[in-house]
Amino acid sequence: MKNTGEGRLEVTAIENGTVIDHIPASNLFKIIRILGLENENHRITFGTNLESKRMGTKAIIKINDRFCKQEEINRIAIVAPMAVVNIIRDFKVVEKHAVTIPQTIRGFVKCANPKCVTNNEPVETSFLVIRNGDEIALRCRYCEKITHQEQTEIGK
Repeated sequence: MKNTGEGRLEVTAIENGTVIDHIPASNLFKIIRILGLENENHRITFGTNLESKRMGTKAIIKINDRFCKQEEINRIAIVAPMAVVNIIRDFKVVEKHAVTIPQTIRGFVKCANPKCVTNNEPVETSFLVIRNGDEIALRCRYCEKITHQEQTEIGK
């Protein structure tokens, strides 16, 4: 961070890595968990409740020397469908990806139904993604329980 001298701190640019912007502030830590950043050795900078004209408030994550794979970007879409993933090389944005919501989700979201087989047996979760405008919900392929976006719990 750099002090701008005006009572503000500014996060410095990264030379190489990934910047994820336009994350709903309430979902920042879900993204951190989806990407496994709590176990990451790279320098990570994140901010939350930042001003956003488009969203009101937002969060942002900067990950030095790590580039997100497409599968990870697809996972981000479940909890941050407006997110933008920027790939940085030599301090410049070389790729910019709006996240794409996949049709199915496997293995990283927990079913909200405590009686679902996936919560009681070693069975990988699987969901069909249901879109209704800007809203996303997940229908479990096993018990058919619908989990709304704000209720989505990221599994281990």
